[in-house]
Amino acid sequence: MSDSEFGLIQRYFTSQLIHNPVNRLGIGDDCALLSIPVGYELAVTTDTMVEGVHFFAGTDPYQLGHKLLAVNLSDLAAMGAKPVSVTLALTLPEVDGLWLAAFSKGLLSLAKQFSVDLIGGDTTSGPLTLTIQALGIVPEKRAMCRSAAKVGDLIFVTGLLGEAGLGLKIENGYECCSPEKALKRFHLPMPRVKEGLAIINYANACIDLSDGIASDLKHILDKSNVGAMLRWDKMPLSKEVNEYIEMTGDWGLPLSMGDDYELCFTISPGKVDLIDIACTQVGVVEAEAGLRIHRFGVTEELKVKGFEHFS
Repeated sequence: MSDSEFGLIQRYFTSQLIHNPVNRLGIGDDCALLSIPVGYELAVTTDTMVEGVHFFAGTDPYQLGHKLLAVNLSDLAAMGAKPVSVTLALTLPEVDGLWLAAFSKGLLSLAKQFSVDLIGGDTTSGPLTLTIQALGIVPEKRAMCRSAAKVGDLIFVTGLLGEAGLGLKIENGYECCSPEKALKRFHLPMPRVKEGLAIINYANACIDLSDGIASDLKHILDKSNVGAMLRWDKMPLSKEVNEYIEMTGDWGLPLSMGDDYELCFTISPGKVDLIDIACTQVGVVEAEAGLRIHRFGVTEELKVKGFEHFS
């Protein structure tokens, strides 16, 4: 690298001031120091994005910085955790000042929205690889786990499904009359942090939809030893996604493409009146194992799969 590691960090990633009271000490020492409030637990998640696997070569670095943080905050949201800080590890093929300035702006702009501090990390030389570890706090024994779904629970999702997947299709050449929303959802997802903090008061199990509901909901079902029935006619789909399905016949896109970063959660029927966020009921938890879908009067096993590494 043409710039020292410490010079790079100082130049591009220390514009934030430590402002979250949980973070006692940030960048500048061998370790950051956090002070966890009494009655809370620390939630920790890590996500890596690799060029050519998670994003195209030449992707706007501002969008990369935003998305890298967003996908990690989405994991915290799924547990009902309030994000407080992140660490960042960058592997760079070269030091490009313009690229780093845009990347750090995208990351730190989103961090500011959620009062998240960048408290440390590492830089090294190699193929472009971006990693964030995100830390949040959640009331003791209140985190929403995948293992807590119960038979009879209703299944809800926030937002719309399939728009990010449509954005990827557009990037790969699909022609859409109105591509702007889908491309924004793909490149600049917004983590449902506020929704996660709200539903912790009444939801049982929760997961964020990173790989598609067909794959991610299955994680809840497996951990909870239950099954589920989804209703195709209840799926919240945009006009553009519906048009794509009509044109291609690919009805599996909103179920399997991923990158939506919406929340999927289960809730006991008696607590539905407590829901105070925008969401849609899409199914019900059942005792019979497996994931099924009711579509056009026919019930069948849902065979479409989400994104899987090493497959």
